Amino acid sequence: MADREALMQLVTFQLSEELYAMDIMDVKEIVPSTDIRSIPNAPAYVEGLFNLRGEIIPIINLHKRFHLRKATLAEDDILLSGFIIIDMSGMKLGVIIDKVERVVSIDYSDVQPPPQMLSGIGAEYIQGVVNQDTGYLIILDIRKLFNAKELQKIEEIRK
Repeated sequence: MADREALMQLVTFQLSEELYAMDIMDVKEIVPSTDIRSIPNAPAYVEGLFNLRGEIIPIINLHKRFHLRKATLAEDDILLSGFIIIDMSGMKLGVIIDKVERVVSIDYSDVQPPPQMLSGIGAEYIQGVVNQDTGYLIILDIRKLFNAKELQKIEEIRK
């Protein structure tokens, strides 16, 4: 049996036609789709703002950020769409996902470096990939999704 220290816990989700994952320690919560207030003059990938129990959270559309098309979902799967709330250096952001999948445990030794280009998302945003029976699980590095200038602009929008 694998040592628990050698395992990483990941939240997996569908974005476009691919299966992605984030470290569970970066995920604050998963929220079902709801109304988002649009913001004029925001970057194209900032969908708007969402009020989560009195806290204003910018919502990021990774489809627009990486030029991906939305997944075609079955009616039952639409209920599993929404936002993943992540913490980026003390600032909470919501990331739109097509469908939340599940939490999985992956052995660190199974994580391989990403290929240079994978489904429209550049390797610089990817922590690694895991080969699974159903295809690749792409592990996003949320700390690299936005540069400091972009984070500052998103923070200004939030205020």
